[in-house]
Amino acid sequence: MNKMKEIKVFITGAGAPGAPGIIKSLRKVTERTISVIGGDASLKNSVGAGLLDKVFQIPFAEAPDFIDRVLEICTVEKVDVVIPLVTRELPVFAKNKDLFNSKGICVSVSDPGPLEIANNKYLLMKFCRENSIPVPDFHLVKSLPEFREAAALLGYPVKKICFKPPVSNGLRGFRIIEDGQDRLHALINEKPNNIYISFDEFVSVCEGGGSFPELIVMEYLPGEEYSVDVLVDNGKYISAIPRSRDHIKMGISFVGTVVDDREIIDYSKRIVEGLRLNGNIGFQFKRDINGIPKVIESNPRVQGTIVLCTAAGENMVYEAVKACLGEKIEKPDIVWGLKMIRYWEELFLDKNGNKVDF
Repeated sequence: MNKMKEIKVFITGAGAPGAPGIIKSLRKVTERTISVIGGDASLKNSVGAGLLDKVFQIPFAEAPDFIDRVLEICTVEKVDVVIPLVTRELPVFAKNKDLFNSKGICVSVSDPGPLEIANNKYLLMKFCRENSIPVPDFHLVKSLPEFREAAALLGYPVKKICFKPPVSNGLRGFRIIEDGQDRLHALINEKPNNIYISFDEFVSVCEGGGSFPELIVMEYLPGEEYSVDVLVDNGKYISAIPRSRDHIKMGISFVGTVVDDREIIDYSKRIVEGLRLNGNIGFQFKRDINGIPKVIESNPRVQGTIVLCTAAGENMVYEAVKACLGEKIEKPDIVWGLKMIRYWEELFLDKNGNKVDF
């Protein structure tokens, strides 16, 4: 059988924690040759420097020459598809999709309108609530008095609550309000990534200066947490694979299992079709005290742990590339129940940034 046409894929965020798994997924493709190149704003210590065929220094997304530089690289290198890995780059790419298309380059990203909703936790949960998709009880607050009122409405202090900014990624700005903790024990015996804070401590921080940030205050969900990798082609649902987040460090799954949860898959399908999203999309669900899975946020881009889906039989990174190119996607069989356990591994580079085998 003849191999398909050779293509070239450009990824951004080559130093991101999930980049190695995404690169690995593209390397696993056997039906064609794929050159994988990439860019990173912090190139010196980027893991992608040793894993990609070629890597480039690019500006941060906020820089005025970000798009010009990426477009220049992609044009010179004859790139077919761009896959953004960095959340704050998404709106910039979304506004410039037509510019890349005019050069024969497809960017795997949603359109600006749907992206704005998916990238904002408040707007996403509001959309879900309006479309009968379960979400935690939540309130948007813009001041300390509003925060106090929302906490009371959510049942605090009888019930545990949490908060986070509408736009953020990872665990940035997320905290669980819980009083009665042994703060000294946490200080001495726990690593400095504790996500718990007392109500009085939060108030003290807010009264200490600075303007009050816009926050979502919501009920705390105590049940199992899941990430879902979804593939959608301009509003047309293709596939979804949920995976349990069995062990999390710094907001990243280190142990996970693919689970055939039809309820979570159906909710994910309804969201991507309702918003007409595009490309690789991630959702996070958590079960409430009654075991009901509720949407807590979205990552409207390829997620690093998507490599677990590749190992389970569906290479959704490559499928997004094929969708970009207008190619047919065959639905594979999934090995449900497959578990992933991550571990540390070293990468060695010489003084010129070239990979050194060890």
